[in-house]
Amino acid sequence: MRTFLAAVSMLSALPLGRFCPTETELRRSLNLFPAAGLLFGALFYGIGWCLAGYCALLPAAMLLALLPEALTKGLHLDGLADTADGFLSGRSRERKLEIMRDSRTGSMGVAAIFALLGMKFALFASLPPELLPAAAGLMMLGGRSGIVLYIGMSRYARPDGMGAIWYRKKPFAGILLALLLPSAAGWFFFGVPGCFAGLALAVFAFVWSRITKRVIGGATGDTIGCCEELSELLILAGALAVC
Repeated sequence: MRTFLAAVSMLSALPLGRFCPTETELRRSLNLFPAAGLLFGALFYGIGWCLAGYCALLPAAMLLALLPEALTKGLHLDGLADTADGFLSGRSRERKLEIMRDSRTGSMGVAAIFALLGMKFALFASLPPELLPAAAGLMMLGGRSGIVLYIGMSRYARPDGMGAIWYRKKPFAGILLALLLPSAAGWFFFGVPGCFAGLALAVFAFVWSRITKRVIGGATGDTIGCCEELSELLILAGALAVC
């Protein structure tokens, strides 16, 4: 139970009282990221159901694009922005890593944030209202599952950093959950095409791991956060494609 709470604390800003995970619990929590994603997915399924039933489509789409960032206080969105600033800087590998550690957000980071939120809004707004709950729930599950798959396929680019603790041991149990849970949820909501949700996330995680290895030598906390945001976007695009 404490390991699951550690996963929830790492992936969200939900209040957990005086709970303070140990280093071992934080390391093991990676295997339960998909389970935490299932919890967040259930929460956002409920939010999507309420918005679809009592709100016009465009405001509902806007809220569903923005509310996940409130859940994390923009943690993963910050990773996306830092990754965009570093990757698109045109500098050396070492300088890109320095730029990504800078707490200030550059022009490319701001553009990436607006582009991502705009695409999420557009995808939600393009879905039939009755599918908003399923898409929102699967998006939250897919984003957290994508993190585990990416970590399982990459190596850390720095000797230290926020995500280094998760690279000491391969998260085999987490990888299995990250493949099975999105596929099962996808099948439940979208039928046979939804069964490929786990596979799609795995393919994207592999491609992203190759890109980050080539550009900066591996993964960082920022590229992990970026992977989460892009995995969410992938799930939404897939939901629109099969509906």
